Amino acid sequence: MAETQILTPVDDGSANRLPAPVPGGRFAPFTQFMRQPAVQRALPAVAMTSAIGIAALAYFTMQAAPQAQLFAGLDDTDKAAVADALQTQGIAHSIDPTTGALTVDASKLHQARIALAGQGLPKAAPSGDSLIAALPMGSSRAIEGEALRSAREADLSRTIETIDAVKSARVHVAAAEPSLFVREDKPATASVMLTLQNGRSLSDGQVQAIRFLVASSIPGMNADQVSVIDQRGALLSDTASGSDMKAFQLQLQVEDRFRRALDTLLGPMLGAGNYTVEVHADVDMSESQATRESFPENDRALTSEQITRSTSGSSTPPAVGIPGALSNQPPQATTIAATGPQPVPAPAATAGTESNENAARAYEVGREISVTHSPQGKLRRVSVAVALNQGKKALTQADLTKIDNLVKGAIGYDATRGDLVAINQRPFIKIEDSSPAFYDQGWFMPLIQQVGAILAALLAFLFIGRPMIRAAKERAAKRAEQNQALEASLLAATDRPALANGQAGREITLEMIEQAPSYEARANLVRAFVRQDSARAALVVRHLMQEGARA
Repeated sequence: MAETQILTPVDDGSANRLPAPVPGGRFAPFTQFMRQPAVQRALPAVAMTSAIGIAALAYFTMQAAPQAQLFAGLDDTDKAAVADALQTQGIAHSIDPTTGALTVDASKLHQARIALAGQGLPKAAPSGDSLIAALPMGSSRAIEGEALRSAREADLSRTIETIDAVKSARVHVAAAEPSLFVREDKPATASVMLTLQNGRSLSDGQVQAIRFLVASSIPGMNADQVSVIDQRGALLSDTASGSDMKAFQLQLQVEDRFRRALDTLLGPMLGAGNYTVEVHADVDMSESQATRESFPENDRALTSEQITRSTSGSSTPPAVGIPGALSNQPPQATTIAATGPQPVPAPAATAGTESNENAARAYEVGREISVTHSPQGKLRRVSVAVALNQGKKALTQADLTKIDNLVKGAIGYDATRGDLVAINQRPFIKIEDSSPAFYDQGWFMPLIQQVGAILAALLAFLFIGRPMIRAAKERAAKRAEQNQALEASLLAATDRPALANGQAGREITLEMIEQAPSYEARANLVRAFVRQDSARAALVVRHLMQEGARA
């Protein structure tokens, strides 16, 4: 009968296979643990989890933590003190290069504020009450006046800062001291410096409200004497009440209206970027008012009349002629017999009688009053210049004439007004963009960090995770093949009856069990060893238990 040979595990030197355990070696426990079947089955999942963890670690390492502004409206002195205090406390901080804001990690915001509050930082500007309370005893009247003025300015600044769009405010008041030796006192004036929130602006009504607030808080001040500017140096109060600025805004509105009309007409015809339009509107902002009173001819009516008559004189007629002559006597009055009814003549005026008559008549003469009012904002002249991009084929004169007619119709061209329309076509030169390069933009570095984290995760999976998974699968397949062959040989050896002369199958020894390549193979060898010699196996187990008890 042929002798059945039992296959013993032999290391083939494969790099993917764990080395055989060395008795008493330093890494023997770790090697035994890695050879366990449960560990071998879980090794691909462990490799995958490790790759994902490495990718997540790389992502969070390259990703900057979210930042939060520590305090708003700090001056440079307070920023320096706060930065030193944060460095002493070991709290990381950074300064925004654009806005200059001092920021810390969002998770450490409250911790930083509590630590700074313990050191009395930041040192806020004193309030009006604290300034008045800090006045020393025996101060002069000038010092008291300056302290009161500073207190009023501080309170006004705090009040203005309550507006949503205002980050910080500073108020300066200039008021002359009242004096009996000055005939005319100069009115008090004030200036307000505003630092607005990023992207916020104040309307004209809000600016006017700030001016009235300051003027109402200071005796003898008018709202027109208050100037308001922002952090960019723009005079906000001028836009709220200046007549020149109103005229300029009206002119801009008229020009913008004409420009939009021309864009609406020329855009669909020529295309974006193929034309440019400039409009200048001359707006007359003068306001005139004239009153005229006229009297129409032959238009009168008698309203009242008063006549007064008076008579004065004597009964003796005055002497006439040459004195001493008979001819000087007047002739006797003749009497004529009346033959019929005759009208009674009016009594002749007796010699020496005077008669006066005065008449007063009142007439109502018609009149006409005309009032002419010319409002502001009258358009005096419009000038339009249109530049066309000359492409491969230039526009003909007929096309230019059509465009000229369209432009004139859009602006309401009036030749009597002196309007001007100029249209010209030339090849456009491409203007280089002066904006910063894309790698200098604020979004570039965060994008690079995120893309780098994703690439690191992919590389970790490709070069670490996948090789580990592939190697684990290959080792598991090779161990399965060896275990199957070993189990087959063990079953053949243990099921074969022992020969009388001892020529049985190869005996299983303890060295074979210790040199088993895997846990499954070792378990199979132990089962075969027990079936082969149960008494000896029991003796070995008893010996091991006794050694454990003594230990």
